[in-house]
Amino acid sequence: MSRSLPVRIALRYLFARKSQNIISIISLITVVGVMTGTIGLLGVLSVFNGLHQLIGSLFGAFDPDLRIDPRQGKVFHLDSIPYQQLVTTPGVEAVSQVLIDQALFKSGKRQVPGMLMGVDDQFNRVTTIDSIMYEGTFRLENAHTELGIPGYLLAEQLSVSTNFVSPVSIYMPRRNAQINMMNPESGFKTGYVMAGGVFAVKQVDYDSQYLLSSIRQARWLLDYDSLTVSSLFVRVTPGHDVEGVQRELQQVAGVGLTVKTKEEQHEAFFKMMKIEKLMAYLILSFIMVIAAFNVIGSLSMLIYEKKESIFTLRSMGASLGLVTRVFLLEGWFISLSGAVAGLALGSALIAVQQHFGIIKFQGDSFVTDAYPVVLKLRDVGLVFATVSTIGLLAAWYPVTVIVKKYYSASKEE
Repeated sequence: MSRSLPVRIALRYLFARKSQNIISIISLITVVGVMTGTIGLLGVLSVFNGLHQLIGSLFGAFDPDLRIDPRQGKVFHLDSIPYQQLVTTPGVEAVSQVLIDQALFKSGKRQVPGMLMGVDDQFNRVTTIDSIMYEGTFRLENAHTELGIPGYLLAEQLSVSTNFVSPVSIYMPRRNAQINMMNPESGFKTGYVMAGGVFAVKQVDYDSQYLLSSIRQARWLLDYDSLTVSSLFVRVTPGHDVEGVQRELQQVAGVGLTVKTKEEQHEAFFKMMKIEKLMAYLILSFIMVIAAFNVIGSLSMLIYEKKESIFTLRSMGASLGLVTRVFLLEGWFISLSGAVAGLALGSALIAVQQHFGIIKFQGDSFVTDAYPVVLKLRDVGLVFATVSTIGLLAAWYPVTVIVKKYYSASKEE
């Protein structure tokens, strides 16, 4: 007996004219229900993909492709690593030296604690800081004047702008000095910068805390020599595998340093997003399970309508297994019809939103005007596998129970 016989019979039963219109209507409702659930599931996964890409792009303007940090402590010395070998590693386009520490910023009567980030002249090569300048340009020195670039929220708290002539004072605690309670200011070293620009990452952790200055001034304020850094920011040459370069740099840097990709630099945040995406997937999959009860009802009525056909197949020598496969496939095809229609329509809607941004946010305080969505092929495959599996399992019960009952009844007759 041909293996395709159950498929041909199932397709014939699926598209054949029903004796009762209500059965056709219920089948159509079932297909529409599965299609709607499929669109919802694919849409939610695509929204999470869009948010992941959007926030990653915001971080990417300030963060490097790879970041090298000490495994212990806040700083390390360039003489302690093969720095020149690291810089000349294949796939490394540029390396920027960075020194970060806590500081107190003061402008007029306003005082705000934050993070001083000293960077060298390679910083705008390893990041795209120029693309997020909210005001002014990325410059750290101007005619022998030290310039600073605060985040826009920090600039608002300090009430500073590129048009102001008053400097921002930077107070750093002396590393090797004790606080004199009679003269507390003697325990701090003070530097001054003029606001040369303002950046806006659109992330509070950056915009409300960081002020960029030259690494030379940061070293002076912290009493470090010219070879002490907190981090090395690395830009990977376009076309090279970032993870491959990461492994090479980790071998060069040694066990005392860590080399992290952009996602690993914000591991907790991106892990949270992945968990939220997983939870959304599980919740919507559970809703699909509930919707699958329509498949059970629809298939039960179809089997009841075709009970005479079961008698006919039995009399022609068809085994119980063959008859079971026929109706199991018929129920599965109902779910597959909804899944394929949902994936096609959902993919089209997501593509329209991705390119034209039809659905927009209400208000002007969002980073983007429209809901960010990104359609990924693996999500399409995941949704199809999920919906088709649920549909197959939903068809299993009515087929194995009801078909067996009618098949046994025909045998007794």
